[in-house]
Amino acid sequence: MRERVKATLRDGTLVGVREGGVCRYGAIPYAQAPVGDLRFAPPQPAAWRGELDATGTGTVAPQLASRLRGAMGDFDAQQSEDCLHLTVWTPAADGKRRPVVVWLHGGAWQSGGGALDWYDGSRLAQRGDVVVVAVNYRLAALGWLYVPGQTANVGLLDQEAAIDWVCANIQDLGGDPEHITVMGQSAGASSICAMLARKPRFSRAILQSAALGRGFRSARQADALGQVFLRAAGADSFAAARALPVSALLAAQQAPEVVQALRDEGSSRSLFGPVLDGQVLPQDIAPALLKAAGRADVLACYTRDEMAAFPDHGTDAASHQMGDAVFGAPSRLWARQALAQGRDAWLARFDVAPTDRFGACHCIELPFVFGTLRAFAGAPMLAGLSAAHGEQLENRTQAAWLAFIRGEAPDWPQAPHLQILA
Repeated sequence: MRERVKATLRDGTLVGVREGGVCRYGAIPYAQAPVGDLRFAPPQPAAWRGELDATGTGTVAPQLASRLRGAMGDFDAQQSEDCLHLTVWTPAADGKRRPVVVWLHGGAWQSGGGALDWYDGSRLAQRGDVVVVAVNYRLAALGWLYVPGQTANVGLLDQEAAIDWVCANIQDLGGDPEHITVMGQSAGASSICAMLARKPRFSRAILQSAALGRGFRSARQADALGQVFLRAAGADSFAAARALPVSALLAAQQAPEVVQALRDEGSSRSLFGPVLDGQVLPQDIAPALLKAAGRADVLACYTRDEMAAFPDHGTDAASHQMGDAVFGAPSRLWARQALAQGRDAWLARFDVAPTDRFGACHCIELPFVFGTLRAFAGAPMLAGLSAAHGEQLENRTQAAWLAFIRGEAPDWPQAPHLQILA
């Protein structure tokens, strides 16, 4: 049974829905729509007042299809530049101060969205009596295009603005602003590391398959790619790019000259991502990341066969070696560095492998973390998984994740112990 519920915030009243013992407030603007003069600009504070209909689902950032859809399956979600929204799942907006977890989705900074059914937070909220927040942020050129003299990494600034909104408002939604864990996967997890290298807004982090700085570009590299991209999109200046239709920016990602420029870079990075611009992020990121590891207690995990989700890779020895170099070794190093600086750190690896083709691939842990196996029903990577096995691993995963979110410990020793989840 669905019923309407209301939550009173300092900016106005949210109208959401209660279903199955959890209240959901969707499409809450944490910043103004980044359109017109605000395209490519840092996020500006949201300006809504009065009563806001939060019964719907927010649009996700404009994007092309994910390169991982062969493993994860695809999704059908409305896209719009007006995407700086978040979704809150809470047992009740009752003044109780529950632990809070903020989710930052993956997708190589090019695809995905916090508003997807894959990341429905209702199961976590209900099972753990916690508040779950899922964030949309700008993707690809809209969030990460670098042009010298302009603000870089506005997608990262979006994420920080969302966390600031949570800190300021979550007490009116049944959460504790002083007990926030930020959880991310892949690009989302690497973004958490970048935020910890800046001004930390939290002291607990869950890092799922984080490449931990591998996707970051120098300003010189990003400028070279950005110039090729702008020409391919049909813009001779940054101002001209603000006037282009979104479709032109998306099409330019696949322009032959852009694909060639990315190939010539020889880095195997995504086309867009964090830039070491010297202002938002330091030009020399290594010492900043070392210090960052000492700023948060951490639960870090990765999967046994990370690369099997990516085109042209599988579960062979070479793919396994690459996956461990990109995701496994950095996770273990981060945990060691956190412990050395007095932090708590736990490590886990997902070995669940329903198919021979995809094995325990990148993203395989997501349905178990969120309890959303139904939303992932069409995912090729899960083909053949029995209901009993899925439920068992979901229960075990959520128990550990929720213990960490509550400020407690998973039921295994700290790093360097590596807990296998299969």
